[in-house]
Amino acid sequence: MAIYRFRVAFEDYDAVREIDIKSNHTFEDFHYAIHKSINYDAQHPSSFYVSNDQWIKGEELAFMPNARKVAQEVKLMKDFKLSKFIDDPHQKFYYISNFDRPFDFHVELSKIFLEPEAGVEYPVCTKSTGDAPKQFRLSAVSAAAANKDPLESLEDEFDIEEPEELDEFGIDVEDFSSASKSEGEEESEESGEEEEGDDEFGEMGYGSGSDDEYGDRDDY
Repeated sequence: MAIYRFRVAFEDYDAVREIDIKSNHTFEDFHYAIHKSINYDAQHPSSFYVSNDQWIKGEELAFMPNARKVAQEVKLMKDFKLSKFIDDPHQKFYYISNFDRPFDFHVELSKIFLEPEAGVEYPVCTKSTGDAPKQFRLSAVSAAAANKDPLESLEDEFDIEEPEELDEFGIDVEDFSSASKSEGEEESEESGEEEEGDDEFGEMGYGSGSDDEYGDRDDY
């Protein structure tokens, strides 16, 4: 039984993992191995695509496919071993993790070992380079529906522990803080104007403005 070594690289981020996996493991096993190596939740719709050297997506193997793909009888990751789709010593796959909040990967076979290494439990991540980006958790729509504070919603959406970490995404925390403050100040000013209006008429001797004060007089 052969051991495949794959180079798994984010398409848009400088983070790479090398994963060794048995040739008789399934694409679903590989899917879980990739997510474990970058510490992501794997329970999201994802797909491998057989790819050429230009990373053009070909045949798809899906995990948790939607109804349309099921109707089209898409191949499922769990039903196919890796060896079924290895036709080239540098076989490539285009991989998309979580179609709702996608991350794209270039997956390339880099080496084939004829025998597994004694004592090693496969699949295993043998090399890790660069930090994986945070996995997004809460959609902006969901945050808005929950009526959360703008800054709090951003922290949830980007999995932020400290507000300063928003700088990583090019987001100015002060802009959101000042925006929230401005809205609060405007509400206070409007409320103050209403109170001043009531006091103004009271001080000028026009009474409280209640219906009872004027009785049944027709000219009012």
